[in-house]
Amino acid sequence: MLTLVTGTTGQVGRRFVPRLLAQRRPGEEVRVLVRDASRGEPFAELGAQVVVGDLRDTDTLGKAVAGVGAVVNVAASFRGVPDEEAWAVNRDAAVELGRAAQASGVRRFVQVSTGIVYGVGRGRPLTEDDETRPGGPMWGAYGESKAEAERELLGIEGLDVRVARLPFVYGEGDPHLAQSLMWAGNWAATQRLHMGHHADVAQGLLRILHAPGIAGRIYNIADDAPVTAVELHQLNGVEVPEELYARTDPDPWLVITSTERIRRELGYRPVYPSVYAAREAGAL
Repeated sequence: MLTLVTGTTGQVGRRFVPRLLAQRRPGEEVRVLVRDASRGEPFAELGAQVVVGDLRDTDTLGKAVAGVGAVVNVAASFRGVPDEEAWAVNRDAAVELGRAAQASGVRRFVQVSTGIVYGVGRGRPLTEDDETRPGGPMWGAYGESKAEAERELLGIEGLDVRVARLPFVYGEGDPHLAQSLMWAGNWAATQRLHMGHHADVAQGLLRILHAPGIAGRIYNIADDAPVTAVELHQLNGVEVPEELYARTDPDPWLVITSTERIRRELGYRPVYPSVYAAREAGAL
């Protein structure tokens, strides 16, 4: 099987592809789509095929999916980009990639999404059967475009689509942990963030990619221990602002997800069940 991966130069993709390559069996190959040939060189050195082009270009999509048996669409645009770019990449390009994949005979399509698509909390851990309820401080073009991409991709007839909803991803030198203070500095002390280490995100994606008979299924990926705003400051070695203790968390279950489905159906168990386990292992 030849597997195409998009978004390979982002924080998730650049860590997922080497793991995918390392687990290849005889006859399995990996192709990456990059916009700059030089950024594809590290993957080529590991044995990947490289296609250069833009995900938003129709001709590029045709070249990228030719002969492919599976697609893992990691590509995403968020955090600081104009809303129109978020929509163009997260929904429009993702759906066009899905249509190109279906026309080319691709057997499996893994759409990498986000727990933000749930919107507001439900007073309990969010499950994959919960519908989107727009709203909350994390809602915006990123979450909305990802939610619509999921719906449209799952509606493509004849394409085996599986959806992975990611948490806040960290580890292995990813700057996300430090960047969390951009939000946590304005939170209540008890407000929580559900996280997942890159090793566990990759594990979840690989399980979703390879599992038979799960067309149309959605899976949350996350660790076992969401952390508070206070802990995020402490993990970053930053003094906790006193004003955090005067605030009230408006939605204590915001983007706190259940991983029961991926555990029961696919055997997922976090390598790093908490950020503290990752820190002790030197994996931050």
